[in-house]
Order: sequence, then structure tokens, then C-alpha cells
Amino acid sequence: MPRWLLHVDLDQFQAAVEFRRHPELRDRPVIVGGNGDPDEPRKVVTCASYAARGFGVRAGMPLRTAARICPQGVFLPLDMAAYEQASDQVMELLRGFPVRVEVLGWDEAFLAADVDDPERLAREIRAAIAAVELSCSIGIGDNKLRAKLATGFAKSVGKGESAAPGGDGIFRLTADNWTELMAHRPTSALWGVGARIAKRLSDLGIETVAQLAAADREALAAEFGPNTGPYLWVLGHGIADTDVVTEPRIPVGRSRSETFPQDLTDRAEIERQVARLAAEVAEETIAAGRVIGRVGVTVRTKTFYTRTKQRKLAAPTTDVDEIVRAAVAILDRFELDRPVRLLGVRLELIPR
Repeated sequence: MPRWLLHVDLDQFQAAVEFRRHPELRDRPVIVGGNGDPDEPRKVVTCASYAARGFGVRAGMPLRTAARICPQGVFLPLDMAAYEQASDQVMELLRGFPVRVEVLGWDEAFLAADVDDPERLAREIRAAIAAVELSCSIGIGDNKLRAKLATGFAKSVGKGESAAPGGDGIFRLTADNWTELMAHRPTSALWGVGARIAKRLSDLGIETVAQLAAADREALAAEFGPNTGPYLWVLGHGIADTDVVTEPRIPVGRSRSETFPQDLTDRAEIERQVARLAAEVAEETIAAGRVIGRVGVTVRTKTFYTRTKQRKLAAPTTDVDEIVRAAVAILDRFELDRPVRLLGVRLELIPR
């Protein structure tokens, strides 16, 4: 049987989890973020329901902006535990199918399936997810890149894009239709090409996926380096990995940061906040059975100037007090002559 890659992407995930608890909100413009208070400064939208997106609300937008453009929005606080539980439920459901599952995050996963009819499998998966009162879009491809991009088409079926076998919410993108569907699109449409790289490609006269595929690999290597340049050329041809990694990714670090409602100017208060963040992330890390080898502290000022300083510990540790002392000591290396907007602490972990 042929090997297919499926990319499962849960729709408006955080909002959808809230709809399960509050079905009366299903047709309302729901906005999730912060503590659910749109007047709370420096908090951003983490998820907007499709109804809210119709007003222009987007993830990453300040809550205050969302409230201004969508005054009828329903604002809800983040509930991390609920989203993690819902994600675990879906991932276990996916593992019940004859597939190999690689979890990418709360709301998406790659599946490898050896089947003759991937659309049928996709319909069965969508039905199973619908049974737990969530929904998803599924991209089907002959590699991960095409499956991931196919999900975007699956979400836009009925919005001007050509439909694909399988119906709404399912789309297939392979070598057979790659040129037809992708050649005319901007390079930023490719998974892995962000705004900065797209701008640098544009400066070279490369605007579209077709132009990237036709570009000179040596010229790309000269501009982007011997690894990234040829990799971009490969992306332009739609070539990518087909391996699915089922083992959970072991984190190499843990971090915690906070943007404060009011800038911090008192050094003693800044130290207290760093100590608190360090203690919180250290306790969480040690509870997970991990050992800490390096501590880093990030400071962002009112002007968004951001610096990170770190140091290796004399010996790996699971002592919370030692982590706190290290973080405060690192803070002493900052001048702290400007109001502080954000503080963060990151712990690098000893490999298992």
C-alpha cells in the first residue's frame, strides 16, 4: 500500500474547548486570552473563534484592540489544564487508528498511514473527533510539507479554493498538483519561509514558489548559507521529510516569563519577580524529574530592548534555592537603568 502523510489540525482549538463547556457560546465571537479581562494591559489574544475572526480579531493581538474592533466579543481566560486535557484526549483517539502519530502541539499532529484511500481515513478521523465535540481540518500529502500545506487548503474549501476529494475540511496536495496549486503563490506560503526570509528572497527577485524552484542553488547558498540556501530550493519543489517520530520530544529546557501590567522600576521589586519566576519554573522542572545545568535570565525594557544573560552552574542541581540564587546573581549583570516591561527565566536541562 502507498504511504500517506496526514496533518490533523484542530479548528479554533481553545475556543472549541470552551464551547464544549459553554455550548450557548458556539455562535458568539469568543476571544481567549490573559485573565479574560479586555481592559488588562499587555495581554494578547491566544485564540479567536471563527465568529471573532470575522471582525478581524487574530491571535497575538492585544486584548484591548480586540475589544475595540469586536465590542460584542465574549472574553474568556486561558485555562491551560483544560486545553492540555482536551489535547491528550484527541491524541489518544488518533492513536486508536491504524496510523503512526507524531504530536506537534496541543492542536496538531502528523499521521503516517499505509492505506489505499486516505480520504476515507480522514473522514473517519473527523467523525471521531466530532464525536468528542471538537472539529478538525486534515491535509493529505505524500510528505510532511505537502500534508501541512494541504491543511490550509482544507480550511479554505468553499472560500474560493478548488475543492478536493473528501469534502469540506479535507484536501490532498501531492507532486501531481503541486505546480498547479503552489507555483503562483508567494514564497511565504511555504511552511518554513517566514516574513524575513521571504523579504530576502524578494530582494533577489524571487517572489513566487515557481521562481524559488527555478532559482540557482549556488546563489541561494551564497545568500543564505550552505545549508539554508539549498533547503529553500528543495522547499520550492515541495520536497520534504516523510518520517513520523512517535516518541515524545524530550524538552531541553523550560522557561517562564511575564509581561507586567506596569513597568518595573524598583530594583528590589525586579529581583523579587525574578526570584519568583525562577522558583516557579524550577519547582515545575524538578517535579518532572529533570536536572538543571544552566540558568538564563531575560530582561525586556520599556523600549522593547531585550537581552538574555546566562551561566552554567558549578554542578547540575535539583535545588530550588540554588536556582533562585543563580537567577538573582545573573540579574546583577544587567544595568537596569530603564523601566522593565518583561522578565523571564529559562533553565537548560541535563540530557537523560
